[in-house]
Amino acid sequence: MSKEFKIYRWNPDDPTRKPFLQSFFLDLTDCGPMVLDALQKIKAEVDPGLTYRRSCREGICGSCAMNIDGTNTVACLEPIDPDPAKPLFITPLPHMFVIKDLVVDLTNFYQQYKSIEPWLKTKRRPEEGREYRQSPEDRKKLDGLYECILCACCTTSCPSYWWNPEEFLGPASLLHAYRWICDR
Repeated sequence: MSKEFKIYRWNPDDPTRKPFLQSFFLDLTDCGPMVLDALQKIKAEVDPGLTYRRSCREGICGSCAMNIDGTNTVACLEPIDPDPAKPLFITPLPHMFVIKDLVVDLTNFYQQYKSIEPWLKTKRRPEEGREYRQSPEDRKKLDGLYECILCACCTTSCPSYWWNPEEFLGPASLLHAYRWICDR
């Protein structure tokens, strides 16, 4: 069963060529179930110049964040829609400068994250040889705040960030700021 993948392509080394969608066809019976599996197969067997980020393949690092069929997500956790009649569209995260193909410049995103000073700040040092103690109640307040993997999917989906990326920190940085404020 063949599936069409329409992938955004742009190479800064060829300034005369504008960005375009390139079609690739894969046999899904010979491909893993996730979009990242398809990208790896295309790169390994069809076009070694296809450029994208990836690392853990487990949804932990956020490296493979991209826009798949109109939704920002991580390719390693996104299953391939098996419908052969429906092409799968893969584009870079929106409203970010594209470095090449599916790779975007995350410099501003990480600078904004750094600006919140994401580390524990205290007024007193722990006693010699001791660690800071945290009650189960205080620990519970952090649930839902530390799962963010800094993939930039939420930030690049945010209209407020699109309109003012230099001033508005975006949802990921704000979530992390709140996480560190809550951690006593």
